[in-house]
This record gives sequence, C-alpha cells and structure tokens, in this order.
Amino acid sequence: MAELIDGKSVAEDVVRRVKALTAELAEKGGRQPGLAVVIVGEDPASQVYVASKSRTAKECGFHSVQHTLPAETSEPDLLKIIGQLNADPAINGILVQLPLPRHIDSGKIIQTIAPEKDVDGFHFINVGKLGTGELDTAFVPCTPAGSMLLIERVRGKDLSGLNAVVVGRSNIVGKPMANLLLAANCTVTIAHSRTRDLPALASTADILVAAVGRPEMVRGDWVKPGATVIDVGINRIAAPEKGEGKTRLVGDVAFAEAAKAAGAITPVPGGVGPMTIAMLMANTLASAYLAAGLKRPSF
Repeated sequence: MAELIDGKSVAEDVVRRVKALTAELAEKGGRQPGLAVVIVGEDPASQVYVASKSRTAKECGFHSVQHTLPAETSEPDLLKIIGQLNADPAINGILVQLPLPRHIDSGKIIQTIAPEKDVDGFHFINVGKLGTGELDTAFVPCTPAGSMLLIERVRGKDLSGLNAVVVGRSNIVGKPMANLLLAANCTVTIAHSRTRDLPALASTADILVAAVGRPEMVRGDWVKPGATVIDVGINRIAAPEKGEGKTRLVGDVAFAEAAKAAGAITPVPGGVGPMTIAMLMANTLASAYLAAGLKRPSF
C-alpha cells in the first residue's frame, strides 16, 4: 500500500513556522502581518471557511480583519472597501471569499486587489509572474502551492526530469499547478476532459495531480507503480451504506484502487484540504516580509 501523505500534519508544520517567523518579523522591526477577509452574503459553507481563516490568522499572531457584508451589497460599495484595504498599510493580504452574488463581477473585484496584497494569487500580475517563473515575488494560489509542498515532502525539492500529469485545467488549480511543476524542472502535461486516451497518459506520470471535480474519476489502473498521487478533488456523494440520505466525501481519485499502485497518495479528506488555509497564512506572511524590504521566507 502507498504511503499516506498527511496534509493535516504538514499544514500544522506550516502554521507553526508562520507563527515563529511572525515573531521574528517583529524583532526585525517589521509590522505585524495583517489579513483582511471580505465575505458578501450568507452562504453557510463560505461562513465556516471564512471563520476558519480568521481563527488561523489570529493563531499566527496576525492582525485579522473581517468584513461581513449583506448579499445586496452593490459592486461600487464592495470596490470602495477593496480600495480602502489596498491603501491600509496594516493590511498585507486581502481575500474576497468566492462565490460572490451574481450581480457582482468577481473578475473585476479580483483585479482591483493590489497585486502585492493578492494572497489568493488570482490577479493577472501574479498569474503572469508564476507563468514566467518569477517565484520570488509571485503569490501562488493556495491550493496548488500546498499541493507542491506535499509533493516536495515526498520527492524532495529536486524534481528534475520527472514526468508530471495534471488532470484539470482550471485557473485556480490546474494551470498554476502545472506552472509550479514546470518551474521545478518536471516534464509537464496538462490533461482534461477532451484528452485522448487519458488513462494511458496518466499512467506515464511519476507525479499525478487530479483536479477535475469528478468523483473517483482516476482509477487504480491509471496510476504508474510508485507514482506520487495528489488528489485535489473534494466531492460529496451518496452513502446509502451509512443510512438513508447519508453522504460521504471522496476525491477525484478512486483511493482504494490507486493506493495499491501509488508510492504515496493524499487521502480525502485530510490531504490537500488542510494545506489551503496554511498556505494563505504563508502568503500573507510573505507579503509582510516583502513590505518590510526583507526576503520572503521559504517553506
């Protein structure tokens, strides 16, 4: 059976390091890192997620601000708040919780965030920096950044010459994941729903990343023996074995099958998921270090 990649443990390591580096920043005369989270509306899942982000920020010693706005908030009013946060030197990271209400243009909001405070890594400037390998100042989306850290925990930082296949081409995970692997000198293929003979292509991967949003799409015979499998998917499916109306969480990989072939694999839940908030803290800390004229810390 494959080695289980414990995302919860790695995420805890990241948060511990962020706390220590926050204290070091204060000793060097830097300003306390500040994270502002903006949520519009009352989506229950978003509320839980935002509360977790704010709680972790406080745990790290950050100045934590939360703007909870009603669903009917206008786009100009939201833009005004973003402008105020851009101008506030106490704020290093600005995160607007998605999805936004339909009357607000999410793309416009994201591109209004100052690139140096875009700790989600969605601004076109950060996308461009990642795509051109300017990783010293780029902010990378948190989920692929966390996935990369998990890969490095298994494979080490030198990934030169390894074949990597990323199944999924989203702007949030698939494309930035491919760019990170390319920057690490992997030979990278991005696969998707129209890829021909996807199982055969996936089976060539030393590193296989599934980020397609389809429950258990990647089967065990898609996995090269000894491969590192990163399952980004999180899907809720019916679980009649638990009782009527019950559900369970699964990834994009058929875990029980894939674990028989893989060298290492992330579980769902407990794999990539915990890394997302941890890397948000790491990005906010990096922004604070850069604002203080210091080299960004590595993780």
